[in-house]
Amino acid sequence: MSLDTSPTVAQRDESSPRASRRRRRWRRRDVAALGAAVVLAVGAVLAVTDPFGGSGSSSVDNASATSLVRVAQRDLSSQTSVNGTLGYAGSYSVANQAQGTITWLPAVGQVITPGGVLYQVGGKPVVLLDGSIPAYRTLAEGATGADVTQLNANLVELGYATTSQLDPTSDVFSAATTSALKRLQAFVGADQTGTLTLGSAVFLPSAARVTAVSATLGAPAGGQILTATSTTRVVTVQLSATQQAQIAVGDQVTITLPNNQTTPGVVFSVGTVAATPSGGGSPTVTVIVVPTNPAASGTLDQAPVEVAITTATAKNALVVPVNALLALSGGGYAIETVDAHGAHHLVPVTTGLFDDADGLVQVSGPGVAAGARVVVPGS
Repeated sequence: MSLDTSPTVAQRDESSPRASRRRRRWRRRDVAALGAAVVLAVGAVLAVTDPFGGSGSSSVDNASATSLVRVAQRDLSSQTSVNGTLGYAGSYSVANQAQGTITWLPAVGQVITPGGVLYQVGGKPVVLLDGSIPAYRTLAEGATGADVTQLNANLVELGYATTSQLDPTSDVFSAATTSALKRLQAFVGADQTGTLTLGSAVFLPSAARVTAVSATLGAPAGGQILTATSTTRVVTVQLSATQQAQIAVGDQVTITLPNNQTTPGVVFSVGTVAATPSGGGSPTVTVIVVPTNPAASGTLDQAPVEVAITTATAKNALVVPVNALLALSGGGYAIETVDAHGAHHLVPVTTGLFDDADGLVQVSGPGVAAGARVVVPGS
């Protein structure tokens, strides 16, 4: 149900002498009825305050311009809006271990998938393979270890052996490994030795999106060749450490892109170690958000975006504008309602979720019902 801001007879008659007398009558009646619940100093007025902790406030009494809205019943979400940076997950430095002269390098922005050639030394390909353990030795038939397991898994995943021919979980470099490796070497144009010499392959956790090339064609191979990221789209948020408890893994988000289009996402991780920014300021924790539809996020890298994180949701909540809240001198809040006869009533309420994006708040209490007319400051 939408909020009704249409003027009413009560509004149109607001400045008439009759309305003035009616205001004085309902004030005396309702303040007396509330008794100890609402303690007002003589001559004081109720003030609308900022529930989000802002310093501004504006006074609202029946001599001020007002409007009427209706209490709506709808789903309400509490959101925290923060700035983020859209890019790609991971950052990898590729160091060469082959001997010779660099004869081919990828271009910045090029994506190399596992099983593809990452660069060439002496005209021979250096193959990218999937794995978290870096190459540190030559692998040949008879070798065992976790690095052999990831080689076997690659050979099966890339289709150079079937699971019936080669167990992808085996940590043994078997004859089946040799045969499958020769097929891979033939495909990429390498010598078909059946041995994975040190420097002929690079293991990275994913496909590599080249971000910088530090080597030079024709130069002796050695040291860092290039840097890369994964191809996974992420938004990185440096969140104030004071807000960490408000956000959890799995929270739904809305990402506003540089072109002002929006796309959904989900919180993937929330940092637990706070760090002070290099330029100074309050400590922050790193929050990683993954777009639900990566293609919709485009291809921009290191682009500024806005992230609205949904931290809580209330179903079928009774909702009023935040500026309908009146702070009671004894603590808590009330709203000012107008009944069918035009009589005004001060109704204490309990607040629930605040939606700072839309300026709405969830309210509840014995005198609160959907459709009730509520006084808000006039525009």
